[in-house]
Amino acid sequence: MTSYKTVNPATGETLKEFPEASSAEIEAALSASHQAYASWRTTPLEDRSKVLNRVAELYQERKDELAKLIGTEMGKPFGEAKGEVDIVSSIYSYYAAEGPGFMADEVLSVSGGGEALVRSAPVGSLLGIMPWNYPYYQVARFAGPNLMLGNTILLKHAPSCPQSALAVEQIFKDAGLPDGAYINIFASNDQVADIIADPRNQGVSLTGSERAGSAVAEIAGRNLKKCVLELGGSDAFIVLDTDDLDTTVKMAAAGRMGNAGQACNSPKRFIVNENLYDDFVSKLTERIAKVTPGDPADPATRFGPLSSSAAADGLLEQIQDAVDKGATLHLGGKRLDGPGAFVEPTVLTDITPKMRAYSEELFGPAAVVYKVASEDEAVELANSSAYGLGGAVFSTDVEKAREIADRLDTGMVWINGVAASQADLPFGGVKRSGIGRELGKYGMDEFVNKKLIRTAK
Repeated sequence: MTSYKTVNPATGETLKEFPEASSAEIEAALSASHQAYASWRTTPLEDRSKVLNRVAELYQERKDELAKLIGTEMGKPFGEAKGEVDIVSSIYSYYAAEGPGFMADEVLSVSGGGEALVRSAPVGSLLGIMPWNYPYYQVARFAGPNLMLGNTILLKHAPSCPQSALAVEQIFKDAGLPDGAYINIFASNDQVADIIADPRNQGVSLTGSERAGSAVAEIAGRNLKKCVLELGGSDAFIVLDTDDLDTTVKMAAAGRMGNAGQACNSPKRFIVNENLYDDFVSKLTERIAKVTPGDPADPATRFGPLSSSAAADGLLEQIQDAVDKGATLHLGGKRLDGPGAFVEPTVLTDITPKMRAYSEELFGPAAVVYKVASEDEAVELANSSAYGLGGAVFSTDVEKAREIADRLDTGMVWINGVAASQADLPFGGVKRSGIGRELGKYGMDEFVNKKLIRTAK
């Protein structure tokens, strides 16, 4: 059985296929990861840092070939793909530099005399389950901090990105990471369940859909394993007021159309004060209408296909459901002619709770705009979502924007800007958007043993 394969979403052509791992291969990977942990955990921090710095260098040295590869596998335009590689490199460099400090002993002040400290220790072999939309970046968020800690990793990547997965594994090998410390596995869902349950596994991190997250959390909970889940998002982009609507709209369009709209933390619901609403919708529609789909391999392309034909079909079903139930379609809403998974950039208004677009995540180039009459209405609408990943608030009054940010049920809020990932900023959400945090110092606080060491007086 073959489920791991490269299908170019711009052409629909199947380019390469890989078989799923056998039971023996999974057992060998589990054993190797567990054995590697025994030595990697005792490797000096400076040596771990050297490996991660070399990983960062190799991403830069191979930037063009890595960028072309994910363009072929999931449709990311070449320029955006190179940007992803840059972020990935910065993450490994960040943990190489800052990781040892994050792991420094914390000396406690204790009553009764004597001494006490908390030491950050690794926990063992971990399983990572990563998605297709950012094939290198998502891995780095998990692998960077955990390898610095001294944990080892089994990595199950998306079935549509097998060559990207192998490229990541090869970089670790070429950077000098010991055998077994990072192993790519083409595992089935049943095999994933077995790995989580195995006593040699100490935790699982998944970035993906809400459905996948629920399944993994159930297995992890049943086996008393720690899990980190980064799931979907339906981020609100709230516009209270602005003295430069054109710039605000430019950021709105760029945020929504980036990666063809396939980012969990991209703005998906634009909640606009009634005084600005008509102009916002007009300007947003005009700007998004200028987005031109093209071949991801062409350096001039800024907008590529969705990751697969199935992804395109699913988004179009959501859009059609909204239109059938009375939504106003200002732009797009159709699949482009041709073999690829291209969907027209789309703008919708007049969305109501009876439509799928109101409650579901639109994972593609579709913007939904709402009109509100007050700040309270904006907050209520933003918080009505079952998701709670991120959001943005735009206002000339920064203090007011901060007050609104405090009222949003999300893990992240940007004020007068759109979501952007940085190695030193924590990433994660609440509600149905997941559990735990990645990046920054918080990325090293998930799969870690905060060990108390008490010395009596």
